[in-house]
Amino acid sequence: MNCSKGEARRLTLPAGFAETPWSDLDFLGWRDPKAPDRGYVVAERGEDLVGIALRASTGARRSMLKSSICSVCVTPQAGSGIALLVAPRAGEAGRQGNSVGLYVCADLACSLYVRGKKTSALARRFDESLTPEEQNDRTVRNLNGFLDQVLARA
Repeated sequence: MNCSKGEARRLTLPAGFAETPWSDLDFLGWRDPKAPDRGYVVAERGEDLVGIALRASTGARRSMLKSSICSVCVTPQAGSGIALLVAPRAGEAGRQGNSVGLYVCADLACSLYVRGKKTSALARRFDESLTPEEQNDRTVRNLNGFLDQVLARA
């Protein structure tokens, strides 16, 4: 959606793609094993699947001593467990260099963290009053908010 056809052809699927636990995922997110500064998200939007390309920010490295919270799944992570990933906007805005970013789990495994299938280096999530289903819904809502910004044709 926000990359060229050539870039899309060059992307590398995640290791173990055939064994992906689809029932545990609200969206598929991965970092490119051949280009670690790149990531991809594929999510359901209505009746369609939408994919976006992301790049890791080249800003300062984050400290392991500080923690951050993912903007998508609200999982607390050690500083290196959160990355600023930036997506070019779709269409003409992206061709002009406009982009949007968010702080997200560096491995893009938000769905697995929310479901307790994976733990962060901080080892636990916050105790919340939301049910697990409501936490999943929030994760999808937060991701869709970001996708809305990427796909907006302003």
